[in-house]
Amino acid sequence: MNILFLHGLESKLSPEKRVILEKYGNVIAPELDYKSNPNMIQHLYDAYQTQDINAIIGSSMGGFAGYHLANSLSICALLFNPALPYRNTIEQIVPVSIPINQSLYMRIVLGGQDTVIKAKDNMDFFAQNVAAKTDYAITIKSDLGHQIPVDVFEEETKAFFKALCY
Repeated sequence: MNILFLHGLESKLSPEKRVILEKYGNVIAPELDYKSNPNMIQHLYDAYQTQDINAIIGSSMGGFAGYHLANSLSICALLFNPALPYRNTIEQIVPVSIPINQSLYMRIVLGGQDTVIKAKDNMDFFAQNVAAKTDYAITIKSDLGHQIPVDVFEEETKAFFKALCY
């Protein structure tokens, strides 16, 4: 299994989280510069559309890109506090040229204490953008902020892959 991990803005995959993901397969974790590339979704689509990617995991801005990429490539996704409802300071263009096939399953983890990307705003986004073919599992963790602690990452990753029967 190949897992594409998309980190957040000015972030990267920590060694501890990489070890967790490696329990489930080969981890592909490109370093992404969202600030200098407003066409990151198109870039990711071009880079991975012909590769055998089985799951996408993204956090924050990586969750935003992961959401659109998963829907385009019809790949299941685990998204932590995705920056879907707003990206005030960082321009990211959702290309109209890539296909929209819809992911079959998305697990969304939102932080009830997240002051960067408010859970309510993400819930509003999903209420307005429900995909007909996608099964959603949306969890709001009341004590979770924007950063995802290793134990929460591990718990949610395990639940995600269990739901996929891997």
